[in-house]
Amino acid sequence: MVTPLCPSVKPLQQTPLKQLALRESALFLVLLFLGFVIVPIPIYLVGQNLLGEFGGNGYGDFFGTLSGKIRSGDLVAWFFVLSPYIAWQVLRLSICAWRAAGQSRD
Repeated sequence: MVTPLCPSVKPLQQTPLKQLALRESALFLVLLFLGFVIVPIPIYLVGQNLLGEFGGNGYGDFFGTLSGKIRSGDLVAWFFVLSPYIAWQVLRLSICAWRAAGQSRD
Protein backbone atom coordinates (compact mmCIF):
# COMPACT_ATOMS: atom_id res chain seq x y z
CA MET A 1 0.00 0.00 0.00
CA VAL A 2 1.22 3.47 -0.87
CA THR A 3 1.27 5.96 1.99
CA PRO A 4 -0.12 9.34 0.99
CA LEU A 5 1.96 12.48 1.19
CA CYS A 6 -0.62 14.04 3.44
CA PRO A 7 -1.78 11.68 6.21
CA SER A 8 -5.32 13.05 6.28
CA VAL A 9 -5.87 12.29 2.58
CA LYS A 10 -7.04 8.83 1.56
CA PRO A 11 -4.68 6.95 -0.77
CA LEU A 12 -5.64 7.08 -4.44
CA GLN A 13 -6.65 3.41 -4.37
CA GLN A 14 -9.52 4.28 -2.02
CA THR A 15 -10.75 7.35 -3.90
CA PRO A 16 -12.02 6.71 -7.43
CA LEU A 17 -10.18 8.88 -9.94
CA LYS A 18 -13.43 10.17 -11.45
CA GLN A 19 -14.66 11.34 -8.04
CA LEU A 20 -11.32 12.99 -7.27
CA ALA A 21 -11.27 14.78 -10.65
CA LEU A 22 -14.87 15.94 -10.19
CA ARG A 23 -14.16 17.30 -6.72
CA GLU A 24 -11.01 19.13 -7.82
CA SER A 25 -12.75 20.53 -10.92
CA ALA A 26 -15.63 21.82 -8.82
CA LEU A 27 -13.18 23.40 -6.39
CA PHE A 28 -11.31 25.06 -9.26
CA LEU A 29 -14.51 26.43 -10.81
CA VAL A 30 -15.84 27.80 -7.51
CA LEU A 31 -12.53 29.51 -6.71
CA LEU A 32 -12.23 30.81 -10.28
CA PHE A 33 -15.72 32.33 -9.95
CA LEU A 34 -14.68 33.82 -6.62
CA GLY A 35 -11.54 35.31 -8.16
CA PHE A 36 -13.31 36.69 -11.22
CA VAL A 37 -16.57 37.97 -9.74
CA ILE A 38 -16.27 38.43 -5.97
CA VAL A 39 -12.63 39.40 -5.28
CA PRO A 40 -12.57 42.42 -7.67
CA ILE A 41 -15.33 44.13 -5.64
CA PRO A 42 -13.31 44.64 -2.41
CA ILE A 43 -10.18 45.36 -4.48
CA TYR A 44 -12.03 48.14 -6.27
CA LEU A 45 -13.51 49.54 -3.05
CA VAL A 46 -10.19 49.55 -1.20
CA GLY A 47 -8.43 51.08 -4.21
CA GLN A 48 -11.11 53.74 -4.49
CA ASN A 49 -10.75 54.68 -0.82
CA LEU A 50 -6.94 54.68 -0.83
CA LEU A 51 -6.12 55.96 -4.31
CA GLY A 52 -9.25 57.75 -5.41
CA GLU A 53 -11.61 57.07 -8.31
CA PHE A 54 -10.52 54.58 -10.98
CA GLY A 55 -9.65 56.28 -14.27
CA GLY A 56 -13.02 55.67 -15.85
CA ASN A 57 -16.67 55.49 -14.94
CA GLY A 58 -16.56 53.48 -11.74
CA TYR A 59 -16.70 49.77 -11.08
CA GLY A 60 -18.04 48.90 -14.52
CA ASP A 61 -14.93 50.35 -16.17
CA PHE A 62 -12.69 48.62 -13.62
CA PHE A 63 -14.33 45.25 -14.28
CA GLY A 64 -14.28 45.83 -18.05
CA THR A 65 -10.56 46.64 -17.95
CA LEU A 66 -9.88 43.55 -15.84
CA SER A 67 -11.85 41.24 -18.13
CA GLY A 68 -10.19 42.77 -21.19
CA LYS A 69 -6.76 42.08 -19.74
CA ILE A 70 -7.78 38.50 -18.96
CA ARG A 71 -9.00 37.97 -22.53
CA SER A 72 -5.75 39.41 -23.90
CA GLY A 73 -3.71 36.99 -21.77
CA ASP A 74 -2.16 39.44 -19.32
CA LEU A 75 -0.32 37.30 -16.75
CA VAL A 76 -0.86 39.71 -13.86
CA ALA A 77 -4.62 39.72 -14.45
CA TRP A 78 -4.66 35.92 -14.63
CA PHE A 79 -2.65 35.71 -11.41
CA PHE A 80 -5.16 38.06 -9.78
CA VAL A 81 -8.12 35.94 -10.90
CA LEU A 82 -6.46 32.63 -9.99
CA SER A 83 -5.16 33.91 -6.63
CA PRO A 84 -7.94 32.26 -4.53
CA TYR A 85 -7.15 28.87 -6.11
CA ILE A 86 -3.40 29.38 -5.75
CA ALA A 87 -3.80 30.42 -2.11
CA TRP A 88 -5.96 27.35 -1.41
CA GLN A 89 -3.39 25.03 -2.98
CA VAL A 90 -0.54 26.64 -1.02
CA LEU A 91 -2.57 26.23 2.18
CA ARG A 92 -3.25 22.56 1.39
CA LEU A 93 0.41 21.89 0.64
CA SER A 94 1.49 23.69 3.81
CA ILE A 95 -0.87 21.61 5.94
CA CYS A 96 0.37 18.41 4.31
CA ALA A 97 4.01 19.39 4.85
CA TRP A 98 3.26 20.35 8.47
CA ARG A 99 1.63 16.98 9.12
CA ALA A 100 4.38 15.06 7.33
CA ALA A 101 7.03 16.88 9.37
CA GLY A 102 5.14 16.06 12.56
CA GLN A 103 4.94 12.38 11.63
CA SER A 104 8.63 12.17 10.83
CA ARG A 105 9.49 13.31 14.38
CA ASP A 106 7.41 10.53 15.94
